Amino acid sequence: MGSDLPSRPAIERDMEVDVAIIGAGYTGLWTAYYLKRKAPHLRIALFEARHLGFGASGRNGGWLMGHMLGEFAFLSALPEKDRHAFHHLVSSIPDEAGDVFAREGIDCGFRKGGMLTCAARYPEQADRLAAELEFYRSRGLTDEDNRFLTPAEIARHVRIHNVEGAIFSPHCATIHPAKLVFGLAETLERMQVEIYENSPVSAWTSGELTAHDHRVRAKWVVPCVEGHAAELAPLGRYQLAVQSLQVATEPLGADLWNEIGMAAGEAVHEMSRVVTYFHRTRDDRLVFGARGSYRFGGKLRQDFTLSQQEIDYRRRLVTELFPQLAGVKITHGWGGNLGMTRRFRPFMLADHRSGIASAGGYGGEGVGASNLAGRTLADLILGEDSLLTRAPWAIRNKSLDEALKAWEPEPFRWLGYSAVVNAFTWEDRVLANPRSPATYRKFAIAVADGVSRAVAPELLIG
Repeated sequence: MGSDLPSRPAIERDMEVDVAIIGAGYTGLWTAYYLKRKAPHLRIALFEARHLGFGASGRNGGWLMGHMLGEFAFLSALPEKDRHAFHHLVSSIPDEAGDVFAREGIDCGFRKGGMLTCAARYPEQADRLAAELEFYRSRGLTDEDNRFLTPAEIARHVRIHNVEGAIFSPHCATIHPAKLVFGLAETLERMQVEIYENSPVSAWTSGELTAHDHRVRAKWVVPCVEGHAAELAPLGRYQLAVQSLQVATEPLGADLWNEIGMAAGEAVHEMSRVVTYFHRTRDDRLVFGARGSYRFGGKLRQDFTLSQQEIDYRRRLVTELFPQLAGVKITHGWGGNLGMTRRFRPFMLADHRSGIASAGGYGGEGVGASNLAGRTLADLILGEDSLLTRAPWAIRNKSLDEALKAWEPEPFRWLGYSAVVNAFTWEDRVLANPRSPATYRKFAIAVADGVSRAVAPELLIG
């Protein structure tokens, strides 16, 4: 983005506002935007501990998805009509965001090229792809939402080595993460929303907070810190910080891109449990991400200078998918702290009794889910009865303690996360090796399935 970006002042005096938002990432920015659109008279201020884009909002993989972690678990008990309405609410997130970008003149590289979930690096992925498609069909989704593609059809979007099939969803766009942050911030300032940088909140409660040693009184206090919940007690009990890491190649030439594809800004991932994801940027780089890490005690990672081992791991995965990129330079690496709730589902909460609202727990899908959260918090705070406030993830008049389940103490968190990551990484290494015997492959899958069921059954399909 460059060093000529405008900086915002720190708070310099006590103040009184209608809505005080803690955190100027996507959730805080979107919440302020929709509140101000609906209630222009409100005085809204955002307090950012460091600078805009410091957290995962400026350090992500750039996927703006019409999907939300735990979506089907939320909807499973609802009547079919309601399931359809709420699924459409989620799937239309990219269109809603695109309308805002067009209306407000926000240039964040938005391209709605859809998402491909591919079976590629080993044959077992084809079985997983078939199971996922069957799962979608069992939930009443059709080709309009998730369509199977043959290898020939996939090649019109992306050309991956040894691809066997894919599911295509139109409900996904790609963006430049930091440009989205700054575009929203500039829009809010035109709307007379106040943004204070270098203004960490050291204490907060119903009706007030302390930011940079200044008292702020507010009718609503709205912590929107997602993966940085560990810095704002007691939110760290409910949102665990884990990291997601990405790399970017040097700009690739036209000949290479003609071999690879992704000309429409498609978002692509493959059916491995190490969670790979990639897309082509507007300046013709390949951005590639994969599962990151967890630090004992839920400690935040502050330095996202990737180690050589972290870079090499992602390079290996890239070249398994695109062998022609073996000699390409990786010029950038970064990552962000993202938030996970104990039930692996996001929350969007407003308690009129205390004047406290909050949202988070997106589990790595926050670029899109934060837009839905911002709209939902705005309606909840304003007391509106809408489809947004009737959604099963919208929580009215409950405290965080009443609404959310706390994570277990250490060392159980670290042991659980380590078990999952090690099992998934080992399984992926075994299956990606064509020389692995069939019995060994089946054993690796059984171990990974068993660990998932024991530690995080909510993440299993179905």
